[in-house]
Amino acid sequence: MNATEWLNALRETAQKPAIPILSFPSVSLLGINVQELVSSEDLQAGGMKAISERVPSGAAVSMMDLSVEAEAFGSAVRFDPMDVPAVTNIIVHNEAEARALAVPPVGAGRTGLYISAIAKAARLIQDRPVFAGMIGPFSLSGRLLGVSETLLYCYDDPELVELVMEKATRFLIDYALAYKQTGALGVVIAEPLTGLLSPALAQEVSHPFVKKIIDAVQDENFLVVYHNCGDSASKMVDSLVKLGARAYHFGNKANMLEVMRQLPAEIIGMGNVDPSSQFRNGTPQSIYESTTNLLRECGGYRNFVPSSGCDIPPATPWENINAFFAAVEDFYKTV
Repeated sequence: MNATEWLNALRETAQKPAIPILSFPSVSLLGINVQELVSSEDLQAGGMKAISERVPSGAAVSMMDLSVEAEAFGSAVRFDPMDVPAVTNIIVHNEAEARALAVPPVGAGRTGLYISAIAKAARLIQDRPVFAGMIGPFSLSGRLLGVSETLLYCYDDPELVELVMEKATRFLIDYALAYKQTGALGVVIAEPLTGLLSPALAQEVSHPFVKKIIDAVQDENFLVVYHNCGDSASKMVDSLVKLGARAYHFGNKANMLEVMRQLPAEIIGMGNVDPSSQFRNGTPQSIYESTTNLLRECGGYRNFVPSSGCDIPPATPWENINAFFAAVEDFYKTV
């Protein structure tokens, strides 16, 4: 089944499977810590396999380690046994440094490890598609230039942002094409920083570069899921659709009902149970209720797929994850 056939089947089925971004909690299944997970292709693939054997997800989705690509460019990364890796320094401060910034080859840093992990996961998991994950060009530029600095540069020095974005995009196209060769059905492109922009600024600064990536990699056999976790996402649905992705994943700050009202019927909308307040810090009862309420609002849309609002944190209790899947199963039994 190719990507187009899978999307059509997903849209047409009445019993929608949940597809959360669920990989980091494999640490508790494997008895390892986060630093070990992000440093081993075998543990990543094994973790995705272990999760696929435990929950009835519609796809196995890799974790959003948004430090990997910046590390390949030369950024320093802090590793923590209990938390996701984080970029700790700014490596581009001005135009001269931006022009000198080298575009790394795919395989630099841990990018080769992540590509191998997805290839192994695609071989291990045969009962559902596998999706890779990677950062988007604006969010990557924010890690190279500094997050706060990038938001200011959008107004004060847009040429600097564009210069870094061009280099980020060149690398990310090659990175996505490498994932395309692994047997994955697609890739989730995470653009959390774009969620902090106004719809007009996002359309000017971020979207053209995302579209270049989508145009370069997406076809009938490989699809792009675009992730935006900002509260302004529901106000930029029209411009997001023009990016050309086949599916869109929204964070918990977005009004999911408003999103679904605007999405064309042929495009999948995914989201958006809160990964922090519900998955990580809620209770089985609270996440069951939150998920059920979301489904009551959006479950009538054939192109809606229940998911987490973002990557589910590593220390999330499995009782909460199980309650999420139970709520999805119970809801679709009644419709």
